[in-house]
Amino acid sequence: MASTSSSALTISSSSSLVDTKAPRQSAGASPQCVTLPTLPPPPVQSQKRQWKSTAYCRKIARNVIAMATGEAPAEVATAETPEIVKAAQEAWEKVEDKYAVSSLAVAGVVALWGSTGLISAIDRLPLIPGVLELVGIGYSGWFAYKNLVFKPDR
Repeated sequence: MASTSSSALTISSSSSLVDTKAPRQSAGASPQCVTLPTLPPPPVQSQKRQWKSTAYCRKIARNVIAMATGEAPAEVATAETPEIVKAAQEAWEKVEDKYAVSSLAVAGVVALWGSTGLISAIDRLPLIPGVLELVGIGYSGWFAYKNLVFKPDR
């Protein structure tokens, strides 16, 4: 029979292996320990929040006092609505059938959204955008020739 040589496998203890039952060594005692710098303390935000909350509470108290005395609050009295908002409110008050106008507005938004989807789908086709560009250039040229070039037709 052939003789087999057996080599002994030994595991040397290393400081990188951690034994959970062994007591921990202090960080300064281990030569492989790396200390990281400490982070700076977070910025103090409590003073700003405290100031904002007290200002908000004062504003609410001022509004409550103004409402109790029958006066208008300072912000409402000084804030003016823009002209376009006033015009839109007046136009909306003149409308008799608000349901129909609202329905038409919603239908217009849906049609606009659908048309943008249709145009983007056509634009993704490989040949169509080039053809439509040529048609647009041709029509613009024809329109300029027919209506803008000659003086009597302007």
